Amino acid sequence: MTEVNHQLVKRFRQDAGDRIAEQRRLDQASGIRAMTPEDERHYARAVIAQVLEDYVREEISQGRAPLDAQSEEGYAAAVHAALFGVGRLQPLLDNPDIENVDINGCDQVFVGYADGREERVDPVAETDEELVELIQVLGAYSGLSSRPFDSANPQLDLRLPDGSRLSAVMDVTRRPALSIRRARLGKVFLADLVSNGTVTPEIGRFLSAAVRARKNIMIAGSTNAGKTTLLRALANEIPADERLITVERALELGLDQFPELHPNVVAFEERLPNSEGQGYIAMAELVRRSLRMNPSRVIVGEVLGDEIVTMLNAMSQGNDGSLSTIHANSSQEVFNRISTYALQATERLPIEASQMLIAGAVNFVVFIHRRNNYASGGRLQRLVTSIREVNGVDGRVLSSEVFAEGPDGVPRANATISCDEELAAFGYRPGWG
Repeated sequence: MTEVNHQLVKRFRQDAGDRIAEQRRLDQASGIRAMTPEDERHYARAVIAQVLEDYVREEISQGRAPLDAQSEEGYAAAVHAALFGVGRLQPLLDNPDIENVDINGCDQVFVGYADGREERVDPVAETDEELVELIQVLGAYSGLSSRPFDSANPQLDLRLPDGSRLSAVMDVTRRPALSIRRARLGKVFLADLVSNGTVTPEIGRFLSAAVRARKNIMIAGSTNAGKTTLLRALANEIPADERLITVERALELGLDQFPELHPNVVAFEERLPNSEGQGYIAMAELVRRSLRMNPSRVIVGEVLGDEIVTMLNAMSQGNDGSLSTIHANSSQEVFNRISTYALQATERLPIEASQMLIAGAVNFVVFIHRRNNYASGGRLQRLVTSIREVNGVDGRVLSSEVFAEGPDGVPRANATISCDEELAAFGYRPGWG
C-alpha cells in the first residue's frame, strides 16, 4: 500500500462533496424526502467508490500505474473521514485513552491522556491554511446550521459527530488554534460516576433524589472539570415520560440521541449571524422560546451571559427541576458569578436584585473539582467536593454547605438539608447505606 497523499484526499473529498450536494439539490427539486444522516453516509461510500474508480481510469489512460486495492481502501476511508469525520484528526478521536487535543498551528499538536499524561504527536495538516479549511468544513456540517470560520468570524464552537467539543480561533492568534475536549462518556449514569470515584455513594443517592424531587440544580466547576458529564448523568435520572428542552451554544449534551432514555427531547442551539450580520438568535431568546414549548424541564448546557436572568426567572416561576452548568472556582463563588452575569445582561440587574432572584430560583449548587492526585502517580481525578443548599436571602444569598470535603479529602454530609423530607420520598436520607 502506498502512503496516503493528503492533496489527493482533498481533491477526492471536494469531488465527492460536490456530487453529494448535487444529489441533495436534485432530491429537493423533485420533492423527494431528504436523506437521513445515516443514509447520506451510506450514499457517500458509493459516491467515493465512483470517484476513485474515475481516478483509476484516468491514471490508466495517462499510462500511470493505478492504485492497488489496499491503497483504494485507504483513500476511501480517508475521504469518508474528511467528509463526515474530522480528517486527519480522526485517529486521535478514535483513541479511547485520549481526553484532550490542543493544536497551535498545523504541526504543533498535543494530546492529553485520561491518566494526566501529555504528548506531542504528528501534524494534522500540511499547512495552517489546510487546518483552517478542515475547521471550516467541520463548521459547515456540524450542528443545526452552518457556522462560518473566517476573518469576519474568527471564533468557532461546535460539537463533533462523536460528541466531542471543539473550540477554534484564527486571526486573534499568530496561527490558527483549536482545542478538542473528548466526550468520553456519552451515555453516562450516576452509577458510573460512583464507580469511577467522581461522586461518593451517598452524594450519588442525594443527587438522584434531588433530580427526581424536581430541585433546580446548578453544576459549577473550572474548565474541563467534568461539568457536562455530570449534567448528562443527572439528566439521565429524569423519568422517561418527561418532555425536556435543552438550550446550548453548540449542541453537546446529545440527550436526544438516546430515545430509550429520553424519547421527548427538543434540542435548541444558538444561531450565529450570517455574513451580513443577520439571523442571530441568542441563548436568552432560546430560553424564552423554550418556555412556550410545554417543557417538563429546561436544561441550559452552559451559562455564560445574559441568558442567566431569563433562566432564573423561568426557574422561579414554576419550571422546577431545571439543570445548568456555570464556570466557578467554588460553590460559594457561584452566587457572585451569577450576579456579575446579571449585571452585564440587557436588564442590568443590580446585585441585590440578582441575589434575590437566585434565592428564589436555585435549590442546590454542586461543585466538581478537577485535580491531579499525585499520591496515586499523578492520575487526573474529578470529584464532587461541595454541595450548597440555598436557604434564603439577606442582602446576599444565604446558603449552607450540606456536603463538604473532610480532612482526608473525602466529601461528607456537613449540614442539615432543609428539604430532607422531600428527598426521603425519593429514597435519600443522610447516612443511609
